[in-house]
Amino acid sequence: MKNSWSAKIPRPVSAEAKAAVRAHLGELKTAVLHQLNTSLPWFRELPANQRSSLGEIAQQGLTTFADWFEHSESTVKASASGVLHSVFGNAPSELSRTVSLQQAVQLLRTVLQVVETQVPAIVAEPDKAAARYAVVFYSREIAFALAEVYARAAETRGSWDTRLEALLLDSILAGDRADEIRSRAAATGWKATHGITVMVGQPDQLEEPQLVAKLREIATRANLEILIGVLSDRLVIVLGAVRDVESDTKTIQRGFGDGPIVYGRIVDTLVDATISAQEALEGFSAAPAWPNAPRPVSASDLLPERALNGDQVARSALTRQIYRPLSRAGNSLLETVDVYTTTGGSLEATARQLFIHANTVRYRLKRVAELTGWDPTTPRDAYVLQVALMTGRLDTVLNPPEP
Repeated sequence: MKNSWSAKIPRPVSAEAKAAVRAHLGELKTAVLHQLNTSLPWFRELPANQRSSLGEIAQQGLTTFADWFEHSESTVKASASGVLHSVFGNAPSELSRTVSLQQAVQLLRTVLQVVETQVPAIVAEPDKAAARYAVVFYSREIAFALAEVYARAAETRGSWDTRLEALLLDSILAGDRADEIRSRAAATGWKATHGITVMVGQPDQLEEPQLVAKLREIATRANLEILIGVLSDRLVIVLGAVRDVESDTKTIQRGFGDGPIVYGRIVDTLVDATISAQEALEGFSAAPAWPNAPRPVSASDLLPERALNGDQVARSALTRQIYRPLSRAGNSLLETVDVYTTTGGSLEATARQLFIHANTVRYRLKRVAELTGWDPTTPRDAYVLQVALMTGRLDTVLNPPEP
């Protein structure tokens, strides 16, 4: 059974028509270059070497058309890959770097318009139908070839971008030198200079390519920058341009699977994101100790669990942020927090044990909340304060203050 294209061939092209097209090839090339400079402003603005390169590609396209026209009996057996090799040769990557796909289509359309307009006028009347068919068939094949050029370039660029992103994420997690992180960030095109945080959780059940695509779509819709890495059973994400950390992390959580999701502090550079990443990773390891934690949860809200899990940074933070401010304020606040938390949060029991009025207990607890940011009357905050008192006392014994 003949294919539909071969059935439409009007008649074999005469030797005279083939010779005429070959004889006018120089004129066609001149006409194409003139048309490119006349109708495409962006072409005129390219550097001379790039204009020359693209001009050579356009002229090679005309030469390939002339070859096809001379062998019209086998034209229908030609393939897009054959056109790709004949027209573009080693130029696909250069073409895709020099001009956008839209510009390449405009360039190609200009070439084909010249061919379509002038070739039928070159040949005799009996060959005009065959010439028009050759132009149509050639246009189809060259379009497939162009699509292949840009598809292959996009695939190569996508693989390279993924590799660069993985290297940048590794540098952040490893705490590499600042210059190295900045260099890799520039290579990936990272632009965010504020609102950067690192999130850690379990990945969704999707295959990694689908998961990455899903997360990128979510981030794009939320106007967030994102770096993505799946490390064994952990999904690590660097978010940039965060405006509302609670809202934005909740948006991104749709890409995570079940289990805790922890995010680190907000920083302004990828160099400082190393700190956020360390907090998030430590928080994720300790998160099972707080089954009812919010999702996602800040690593700073997991200070007690992180300290109990051996995180010295969290332990130091509890001592520095809670114990020492209370200690500097006087023993009365430390004592009040200690008694209040160990008596089950009873104002009356605390007042009786300390021999003070209940209103005094209320005042002291309010003062504790003002100094530390943790409210003793809230069960979770009371637990944090209780652990902070323990770590602070231990740190004081191990590292007594200088006289």
